[in-house]
Amino acid sequence: MATDSNFRNNLLNLQQNLMSFAYQLTSDRDAAADLLQDTTLKALDNEDKYTAETNFKGWVFTIMRNIFINNYRRQVRQATIVDTTEDLYLLNTAEESSLQNPEGSLAVKEINAVLATFDDDFRVPFNMHVAGYKYSEIAEELNLPVGTVKSRIFFARKRLREQLAAYAY
Repeated sequence: MATDSNFRNNLLNLQQNLMSFAYQLTSDRDAAADLLQDTTLKALDNEDKYTAETNFKGWVFTIMRNIFINNYRRQVRQATIVDTTEDLYLLNTAEESSLQNPEGSLAVKEINAVLATFDDDFRVPFNMHVAGYKYSEIAEELNLPVGTVKSRIFFARKRLREQLAAYAY
């Protein structure tokens, strides 16, 4: 285990390199400074977990990368919109999507009308997939093999493409 002063000196000597790496990750000076501060605090909090035979620079950079990834995932979760529409179609649409114009709204209504004609065996897995569920999650929820879920989603897409071919042009 490293001595307290040696550990802190090594950490201080890496601050400029860490700031550069943080800026590469975030592309924003303020966010990079926050990331550097979080990394430094986490490294100091976990000083007892560092062993002398470990590459110190790699250890601290890994802490920074993991903090960045965790913060990114947290931001994505917080930015998720709760969709209350019946078929969960608005979940993955951007605010400035085509739903804001009459043509886009009409297209969505026509897509929904076509989907309403599908059997539940195809419509439900397709809607879940559009809502962001993974194949394995859909399979577990519907108590189906993953391959069956994939094929049903594939055939639902194919049928939608065929029935809405006029929108391709």
